[in-house]
Amino acid sequence: MAVESTILKGKAWRFGDNIDTDQIYPGQYLPITDPKEMAKHAMEGVAEDFSEKVQKGDIIVAGRNFGAGSSREHAPVAIRGAGISAVIARSFARIFYRNAVNIGLPILELEGVDRISEGDEIEVNLLTGEVHNLTTGKSLHASPVTGLEMEIMKSGGLLNYLKAHEAPNEHTNEKINERI
Repeated sequence: MAVESTILKGKAWRFGDNIDTDQIYPGQYLPITDPKEMAKHAMEGVAEDFSEKVQKGDIIVAGRNFGAGSSREHAPVAIRGAGISAVIARSFARIFYRNAVNIGLPILELEGVDRISEGDEIEVNLLTGEVHNLTTGKSLHASPVTGLEMEIMKSGGLLNYLKAHEAPNEHTNEKINERI
């Protein structure tokens, strides 16, 4: 699923610090590989009814170290499958951050997440990092996504990006033959 706009708007779902990948997507569901089925279990470890209430375009807002724990890619896949348009957190576990970018899930770090409450309507500009809380009228500034991250997200993930930017085989073979 490619990011179609650099401006995202949705309802905030608030979570605390150290939400790990097992809370985001419990290990008992690892055999499931269909993103739509995975979405039914997104955030189940911290909010059992999340998948029933989340709406397409909603935004997760969390504290420090979101996505800690294992390197499972299932966590961002389940979140994205549930319709979440972006995740904003004070900080992310590095592997989760990379996995989110790799599957095309917009992710921004924001020091002032405590100024966003559960249910607030927020608007996020991925390119500038501007986070406008439409409920309170306050604006905050997150770290924007990089140019390359935005290209990956618009492609629908790293694999799609690489396929679109892959050199033709003949060209690659010519370069290799020139070196031999």
